[in-house]
Amino acid sequence: MPSHPPGVTSESTLADARPEQDIQKDDDAANLQDLAGKPVDRGRDAWVVTFGTWWALFIAFGWTNSLGVLQNYYEKDLLRDSSTSTVAWIASTQIFIMYGGGIIFGNVFDSYGPRWLIYIGGFAHVFGLMMVSISRNYYQIFLSQAICSGLGASAIYYACIGSLASWFQAKRATAFGLAASGGSVGGVIFPVMVDRLIGQAGFGWTMRAVAFIVLGGLVIVIFTVKSRLTHTPKPVRVRHYIIPFTEVPFLMLVASLSLFSFGLFLPFNFITAQAQTLGMSSTMANYLVAIINATSVFGRIVPGMVADRVGRFNVMSVATLVSGILTFALWLPGRSNVAVILYAVFFGFFSGAYVSLTPALVAQLSPIHEIGIRTGALYFFVSIAVLTGSPIAGALVSVEQGHYGSLEIFAGATMCAGAVLLILTRVVRAGFNWEVL
Repeated sequence: MPSHPPGVTSESTLADARPEQDIQKDDDAANLQDLAGKPVDRGRDAWVVTFGTWWALFIAFGWTNSLGVLQNYYEKDLLRDSSTSTVAWIASTQIFIMYGGGIIFGNVFDSYGPRWLIYIGGFAHVFGLMMVSISRNYYQIFLSQAICSGLGASAIYYACIGSLASWFQAKRATAFGLAASGGSVGGVIFPVMVDRLIGQAGFGWTMRAVAFIVLGGLVIVIFTVKSRLTHTPKPVRVRHYIIPFTEVPFLMLVASLSLFSFGLFLPFNFITAQAQTLGMSSTMANYLVAIINATSVFGRIVPGMVADRVGRFNVMSVATLVSGILTFALWLPGRSNVAVILYAVFFGFFSGAYVSLTPALVAQLSPIHEIGIRTGALYFFVSIAVLTGSPIAGALVSVEQGHYGSLEIFAGATMCAGAVLLILTRVVRAGFNWEVL
């Protein structure tokens, strides 16, 4: 073990005020030193894996990003006897499992690679969606959608982002940005599809159609995603999860992104219902999640490309702070259709950086053979914030008897607080010089 693990800045380093672009280059070189002599950032295999990961995020995150439409449908129709807060537990639990599953699946990836995670996860995701199609009670939907489908999507996600990280070094943020846009494209297609099909074909066949699309994407993932690393089984030890948190920058990164995540998914889950309380038609309101995801396509690709040039921490800090400010400046005071739509457009773009840059930040602070377990450890704490964020927000709406002001304040405050802590993480990592990091 080196005296200073990757991601930890020694006192002498801070004192020397070494240029931050050198710090990022050293991080990347150290993290891929076990792959020296092999091509990275280029080649057919690298971009084929990127293509496969795009599809993985399309069927996993794309569906997860569409849960706001189902939240609205459940409240108005299928689960109309349940409170907003109760219904919100379905989406928040699914997102919790999506992220929190990494505490298990990350270690499985480090030990065995992506193959079996994709096989088993794909089966669970498709099977869960099929079971949702025949569900009519709250507990049935919760078990099939939140638990079964959520576990499957999580396994697919961690298998693919771990594999993608092994193929890229200097272009890592760009690769993650391109792949993450798949989640946004799915988040555009699935909400519109669900909204249209429920009225025409019914809830059951709508969910079966979603399951068949997921199955088609899964076939592509199976044939395109592989890891460059040689994976050897490792014993599961608690200290493997604890060691990363002894590194101050990694600990602060986890805290900042967890805090930001309290508010991040609230617009996705509640903007449809909130807009209808302001008088927006249900047809237009159901397109809001699609609008967020449409602009998020560019918000995941463009920041990733810029981040490889000007610094991943730099771009992430700006994007998260602007996301919180927009919530206070547009969503909270906005009472017209134009204001809500503008918020959806700009929030989608700036919040998109969170999905594409988070794995790149973890990789920058981690040895390459620990990518899976460290990513899973970070997302486990993020998942706790996600799990509790939507029910807290739903309770605030219930207390205010259907008004969303407190929810919007909660979302904006947590996002801004997380952004400020991320900026402090950057300062601890490399000082106050605004260079590449």
